[in-house]
Amino acid sequence: MWSIIVWIVVGGLAGWVASMIMKTDENQGLVGNIVVGILGGLVGGFLVGMLGGEGFTGFNIWSFLVALLGSIVLLFLWRLVTGGRGAARQ
Repeated sequence: MWSIIVWIVVGGLAGWVASMIMKTDENQGLVGNIVVGILGGLVGGFLVGMLGGEGFTGFNIWSFLVALLGSIVLLFLWRLVTGGRGAARQ
């Protein structure tokens, strides 16, 4: 149960910061930020793992940075696919 709460909290924070960096915050809302952050944690963990590092390791700054990286990549790819429409428009 604790790991689910950690994923939601870290994912929500990472998704929120990523959406501010990518300028999509006003379009996503709280649930969108959490979803982007959790998926970003998975994407970031995969990318960091491919480079030989550890991915999401719990409630710490490294996990936040991994989720933030993945969230930014996810929002960037979403913007490319949708052409700027939907949740990732400016």
